[in-house]
Amino acid sequence: MTLEILTSDSLAPLRHGFVTRRGGASSGIFHGLNCGAGSSDLSEIVAINRARVAEAFEVEALAGVHQVHSADVAVIDAPPPEKPRADAMVTATPGVALSVLTADCQPVLFADAQARVIGAAHAGWRGALDGVLEATVEAMVALGARREGIVAVIGPTISQRAYEVGPEFLDAFLAEDGDHARFFANGRGDRYHFDLPSFGLHRLRAAGIGHAEWTGHCTYSDPERFFSYRRSVHAGEADYGRLISVIRL
Repeated sequence: MTLEILTSDSLAPLRHGFVTRRGGASSGIFHGLNCGAGSSDLSEIVAINRARVAEAFEVEALAGVHQVHSADVAVIDAPPPEKPRADAMVTATPGVALSVLTADCQPVLFADAQARVIGAAHAGWRGALDGVLEATVEAMVALGARREGIVAVIGPTISQRAYEVGPEFLDAFLAEDGDHARFFANGRGDRYHFDLPSFGLHRLRAAGIGHAEWTGHCTYSDPERFFSYRRSVHAGEADYGRLISVIRL
Protein backbone atom coordinates (compact mmCIF):
# COMPACT_ATOMS: atom_id res chain seq x y z
CA MET A 1 0.00 0.00 0.00
CA THR A 2 1.23 3.49 -0.82
CA LEU A 3 2.22 5.72 2.08
CA GLU A 4 0.18 8.82 2.83
CA ILE A 5 2.49 11.79 3.30
CA LEU A 6 1.11 15.19 4.25
CA THR A 7 3.11 18.15 2.99
CA SER A 8 3.08 21.94 3.16
CA ASP A 9 3.60 24.35 0.29
CA SER A 10 5.54 26.54 2.73
CA LEU A 11 8.37 23.97 2.90
CA ALA A 12 8.56 23.42 -0.85
CA PRO A 13 10.69 22.62 -2.78
CA LEU A 14 12.44 20.63 -0.03
CA ARG A 15 11.49 16.97 0.40
CA HIS A 16 9.44 16.67 3.58
CA GLY A 17 6.32 15.15 4.99
CA PHE A 18 4.23 14.17 7.97
CA VAL A 19 3.59 10.47 7.37
CA THR A 20 0.24 9.04 8.48
CA ARG A 21 -0.30 5.48 9.74
CA ARG A 22 -1.58 4.29 6.36
CA GLY A 23 0.50 1.91 4.29
CA GLY A 24 2.38 0.09 7.05
CA ALA A 25 2.98 -3.55 7.95
CA SER A 26 2.00 -3.48 11.64
CA SER A 27 -1.14 -5.16 12.95
CA GLY A 28 -3.38 -5.12 16.02
CA ILE A 29 -3.28 -1.90 18.04
CA PHE A 30 -0.31 -0.80 15.91
CA HIS A 31 -2.18 -1.39 12.64
CA GLY A 32 -0.48 0.58 9.90
CA LEU A 33 2.84 2.39 9.76
CA ASN A 34 4.16 2.24 13.33
CA CYS A 35 7.71 3.66 13.22
CA GLY A 36 8.40 3.55 16.95
CA ALA A 37 11.22 1.14 17.80
CA GLY A 38 10.48 1.89 21.46
CA SER A 39 7.01 0.41 21.19
CA SER A 40 6.16 -3.24 21.95
CA ASP A 41 5.45 -3.87 18.27
CA LEU A 42 7.60 -6.52 16.55
CA SER A 43 11.00 -4.96 15.89
CA GLU A 44 11.26 -6.53 12.43
CA ILE A 45 7.90 -5.04 11.46
CA VAL A 46 8.91 -1.58 12.71
CA ALA A 47 12.09 -1.94 10.63
CA ILE A 48 9.99 -2.70 7.55
CA ASN A 49 7.86 0.38 8.20
CA ARG A 50 10.88 2.62 8.64
CA ALA A 51 12.47 1.19 5.49
CA ARG A 52 9.33 2.11 3.54
CA VAL A 53 9.63 5.69 4.77
CA ALA A 54 13.34 5.85 3.94
CA GLU A 55 12.60 4.56 0.44
CA ALA A 56 9.89 7.19 -0.01
CA PHE A 57 12.42 9.91 0.83
CA GLU A 58 15.14 8.25 -1.27
CA VAL A 59 17.63 7.73 1.56
CA GLU A 60 19.23 4.61 2.99
CA ALA A 61 18.54 5.58 6.61
CA LEU A 62 16.63 8.13 8.63
CA ALA A 63 18.50 10.24 11.17
CA GLY A 64 16.75 10.40 14.53
CA VAL A 65 17.29 11.11 18.21
CA HIS A 66 16.43 9.40 21.49
CA GLN A 67 13.59 11.72 22.45
CA VAL A 68 13.41 12.71 26.12
CA HIS A 69 11.08 15.77 26.20
CA SER A 70 14.02 18.15 26.44
CA ALA A 71 15.09 21.38 24.75
CA ASP A 72 18.31 19.81 23.46
CA VAL A 73 19.25 19.99 19.77
CA ALA A 74 21.69 17.72 17.93
CA VAL A 75 23.66 18.79 14.87
CA ILE A 76 23.56 15.89 12.40
CA ASP A 77 26.02 15.34 9.55
CA ALA A 78 25.03 11.69 8.95
CA PRO A 79 22.68 9.21 10.61
CA PRO A 80 24.52 8.47 13.90
CA PRO A 81 25.17 4.85 14.95
CA GLU A 82 23.70 5.68 18.35
CA LYS A 83 20.91 8.19 18.67
CA PRO A 84 21.85 11.22 20.79
CA ARG A 85 19.52 12.14 23.66
CA ALA A 86 17.77 15.22 22.29
CA ASP A 87 14.42 16.33 20.92
CA ALA A 88 15.48 18.25 17.84
CA MET A 89 18.01 18.03 15.04
CA VAL A 90 19.46 20.41 12.49
CA THR A 91 21.67 19.86 9.45
CA ALA A 92 23.17 21.60 6.45
CA THR A 93 24.37 18.33 4.91
CA PRO A 94 22.73 17.33 1.60
CA GLY A 95 21.12 13.91 1.59
CA VAL A 96 20.53 13.70 5.35
CA ALA A 97 16.90 13.01 6.28
CA LEU A 98 15.92 14.22 9.75
CA SER A 99 13.03 12.41 11.43
CA VAL A 100 11.02 12.74 14.64
CA LEU A 101 8.42 10.44 16.19
CA THR A 102 5.16 11.62 17.74
CA ALA A 103 1.80 10.36 18.95
CA ASP A 104 0.04 13.60 20.05
CA CYS A 105 3.10 15.82 20.59
CA GLN A 106 3.96 18.35 17.90
CA PRO A 107 6.23 17.28 15.04
CA VAL A 108 7.78 20.48 13.70
CA LEU A 109 9.73 20.67 10.45
CA PHE A 110 11.95 23.71 9.77
CA ALA A 111 13.71 25.00 6.67
CA ASP A 112 15.60 27.92 5.28
CA ALA A 113 15.50 26.72 1.68
CA GLN A 114 17.75 29.49 0.42
CA ALA A 115 20.47 28.89 3.03
CA ARG A 116 19.99 25.09 2.68
CA VAL A 117 19.57 24.48 6.42
CA ILE A 118 16.82 22.29 7.87
CA GLY A 119 15.59 21.15 11.26
CA ALA A 120 13.09 18.82 12.90
CA ALA A 121 11.73 18.93 16.45
CA HIS A 122 9.59 16.81 18.76
CA ALA A 123 7.72 19.37 20.85
CA GLY A 124 5.36 18.14 23.51
CA TRP A 125 4.12 20.54 26.14
CA ARG A 126 7.26 20.11 28.26
CA GLY A 127 9.71 20.62 25.43
CA ALA A 128 7.76 23.56 24.01
CA LEU A 129 7.60 25.23 27.43
CA ASP A 130 11.32 24.64 28.01
CA GLY A 131 12.27 26.15 24.63
CA VAL A 132 12.99 23.33 22.18
CA LEU A 133 11.51 25.32 19.27
CA GLU A 134 13.62 28.39 19.96
CA ALA A 135 16.68 26.19 20.47
CA THR A 136 16.13 24.63 17.05
CA VAL A 137 15.95 28.06 15.44
CA GLU A 138 19.18 29.13 17.17
CA ALA A 139 20.95 25.95 16.03
CA MET A 140 19.84 26.57 12.45
CA VAL A 141 21.12 30.15 12.58
CA ALA A 142 24.46 28.83 13.84
CA LEU A 143 24.64 26.69 10.68
CA GLY A 144 24.03 29.67 8.43
CA ALA A 145 20.25 30.05 8.27
CA ARG A 146 18.70 33.49 8.35
CA ARG A 147 16.18 33.82 11.16
CA GLU A 148 13.74 35.70 8.92
CA GLY A 149 14.22 33.06 6.22
CA ILE A 150 13.18 30.12 8.41
CA VAL A 151 9.80 28.48 7.82
CA ALA A 152 8.36 26.10 10.45
CA VAL A 153 5.37 23.81 10.01
CA ILE A 154 3.65 21.98 12.87
CA GLY A 155 2.24 18.66 11.74
CA PRO A 156 -0.55 16.47 13.13
CA THR A 157 -0.85 16.97 16.88
CA ILE A 158 -3.51 16.80 19.55
CA SER A 159 -6.00 19.68 19.30
CA GLN A 160 -7.38 21.76 22.15
CA ARG A 161 -10.76 20.06 22.28
CA ALA A 162 -9.08 16.69 22.97
CA TYR A 163 -6.36 17.88 25.34
CA GLU A 164 -7.89 17.96 28.83
CA VAL A 165 -5.50 18.84 31.67
CA GLY A 166 -5.62 19.54 35.40
CA PRO A 167 -4.97 22.71 37.40
CA GLU A 168 -1.35 21.77 38.13
CA PHE A 169 -0.70 21.75 34.38
CA LEU A 170 -2.07 25.28 34.05
CA ASP A 171 0.01 26.39 37.04
CA ALA A 172 3.22 25.24 35.32
CA PHE A 173 2.51 27.54 32.38
CA LEU A 174 1.36 30.50 34.46
CA ALA A 175 4.53 30.24 36.56
CA GLU A 176 6.51 31.15 33.44
CA ASP A 177 4.16 33.80 32.03
CA GLY A 178 0.68 34.86 33.15
CA ASP A 179 -0.21 35.55 29.53
CA HIS A 180 -0.08 31.80 28.87
CA ALA A 181 -3.61 31.61 30.29
CA ARG A 182 -4.88 32.45 26.82
CA PHE A 183 -3.91 28.97 25.62
CA PHE A 184 -6.35 27.34 28.06
CA ALA A 185 -10.13 27.01 27.90
CA ASN A 186 -12.35 26.04 30.82
CA GLY A 187 -13.51 22.42 30.92
CA ARG A 188 -15.67 20.46 33.35
CA GLY A 189 -15.03 20.96 37.05
CA ASP A 190 -11.40 21.85 37.63
CA ARG A 191 -10.36 20.67 34.15
CA TYR A 192 -8.96 22.80 31.35
CA HIS A 193 -8.30 22.28 27.65
CA PHE A 194 -4.84 23.22 26.44
CA ASP A 195 -4.16 24.48 22.91
CA LEU A 196 -0.77 22.91 22.16
CA PRO A 197 -0.48 23.91 18.47
CA SER A 198 -1.42 27.53 19.23
CA PHE A 199 1.22 27.60 21.95
CA GLY A 200 3.75 26.18 19.49
CA LEU A 201 2.89 28.80 16.89
CA HIS A 202 3.20 31.53 19.52
CA ARG A 203 6.69 30.40 20.50
CA LEU A 204 7.80 30.08 16.89
CA ARG A 205 6.54 33.52 15.92
CA ALA A 206 8.04 35.10 19.02
CA ALA A 207 11.38 33.62 17.94
CA GLY A 208 11.27 35.94 14.93
CA ILE A 209 11.17 33.41 12.12
CA GLY A 210 9.74 34.21 8.70
CA HIS A 211 6.65 31.97 8.80
CA ALA A 212 4.97 29.42 11.05
CA GLU A 213 1.84 27.33 10.47
CA TRP A 214 -0.02 24.23 11.66
CA THR A 215 -1.41 21.72 9.18
CA GLY A 216 -4.64 21.59 11.20
CA HIS A 217 -4.72 17.82 11.72
CA CYS A 218 -5.73 16.45 15.15
CA THR A 219 -4.14 13.10 16.04
CA TYR A 220 -6.76 12.21 18.65
CA SER A 221 -9.83 12.67 16.48
CA ASP A 222 -8.72 10.76 13.36
CA PRO A 223 -7.82 7.14 14.31
CA GLU A 224 -7.78 6.00 10.68
CA ARG A 225 -4.84 8.26 9.89
CA PHE A 226 -3.02 8.98 13.14
CA PHE A 227 -1.74 7.27 16.26
CA SER A 228 -2.60 8.99 19.55
CA TYR A 229 -1.15 8.26 22.99
CA ARG A 230 -4.10 9.85 24.76
CA ARG A 231 -6.66 7.98 22.67
CA SER A 232 -4.88 4.71 23.46
CA VAL A 233 -5.07 5.48 27.18
CA HIS A 234 -8.77 6.27 26.97
CA ALA A 235 -9.33 3.00 25.07
CA GLY A 236 -7.42 1.02 27.66
CA GLU A 237 -4.85 -0.21 25.14
CA ALA A 238 -1.50 -1.51 26.34
CA ASP A 239 0.62 0.54 23.93
CA TYR A 240 0.39 2.86 20.94
CA GLY A 241 2.06 3.45 17.59
CA ARG A 242 4.32 6.35 16.66
CA LEU A 243 3.99 8.57 13.62
CA ILE A 244 7.08 9.75 11.78
CA SER A 245 7.80 13.14 10.19
CA VAL A 246 10.75 13.70 7.86
CA ILE A 247 12.61 16.50 6.09
CA ARG A 248 15.75 16.27 3.94
CA LEU A 249 17.94 18.47 1.80
